[in-house]
Amino acid sequence: MVSERGLQVLRAIVQDYVDTHEPVGSKAIVERHQFGVSAATIRNDMALLEDEELIAAPHTSSGRVPTDKGYRVFVDHLADLRPLTTAQRSAISSFLNDPVDLDDLLVRTVRALTQLTGQVAIVQYPSFARASVSHVEVVHLGGTRVVIIVVTDTGRVSQRVTFLRDDVLDGDIDQIKAAMARLVTGSSVRDAAQAIADLLADETRPPSRVDEAVRTVARIVAEELDEFRQDRLVMAGSATLARREGDFRGSIYPLLEAIEEQVTLLRLMGEMVADEHGLAASIGRENDPFGLGEASVLTSDYDATGSRARVGLLGPTRMDYPTNLATVRAVAHYLSRLLDEDDTSH
Repeated sequence: MVSERGLQVLRAIVQDYVDTHEPVGSKAIVERHQFGVSAATIRNDMALLEDEELIAAPHTSSGRVPTDKGYRVFVDHLADLRPLTTAQRSAISSFLNDPVDLDDLLVRTVRALTQLTGQVAIVQYPSFARASVSHVEVVHLGGTRVVIIVVTDTGRVSQRVTFLRDDVLDGDIDQIKAAMARLVTGSSVRDAAQAIADLLADETRPPSRVDEAVRTVARIVAEELDEFRQDRLVMAGSATLARREGDFRGSIYPLLEAIEEQVTLLRLMGEMVADEHGLAASIGRENDPFGLGEASVLTSDYDATGSRARVGLLGPTRMDYPTNLATVRAVAHYLSRLLDEDDTSH
């Protein structure tokens, strides 16, 4: 059992090691922190922390560095997150204001996070299982070429260009749009996909030119809806891993692979248990089952019109947890507010 002063010494070691990247000794702790006790007393506290495997000596006769277990205890005993500065809050606001659509907003979100923290930023698309198709637009580009736009009530927009089998007239386009509106508008993504599947399976009569065009458009819409239903991540800041390679004990290749594949990170983020504030941290060896034992992942829940998703950071275990957790939480709150405002404005 770690004493209260022992926790304070651990906190000092974590903070100093994150700041200096140098092992921390008792003399440095006495000089930098106001404990009001001798270096010998601090050495005794450090010995107890070492017995608990919360700190370790990377070299003989060196100072001590936090272990993964030490970082976990530090995060679990954080009394307060470090408040964001006015400049940081202003940066979040300016980054995220006036997005074009949900895709643009999430791209801006990860760019803001990686700029503010220097870590890899991750945002999970909200689940669209409960989303509804609010609009399907078909624009004739000439000849057989059309652009198909699908919009959900959660702000997701997709756009595809395709070629119909036959040339169409402007009047045909109106009929195609009306048919698609009857088929999917106002339906959930799941129900719309089923309605299209039923249409495409129905071959009771030879299709007219317009019917054939409707089937082609419906097939594209179904593909887009299927994409909406898949879990996806948006990420930024992968280059920071290469710049901070010295912070990792081993290879950064598994992290780069996880970023590339996404599935591993989606599984990890899905299994992290959030606290009452929606914050979660998975540190070092806790990520071994996912092949990411070298890294820490911090997340905060955000709300997208009733659907929960997560925004987070991926980086080395040696990171500024109080500031990074506060930044993730602030960005998640801002994201929730923007999505709520967008939803109530429709």
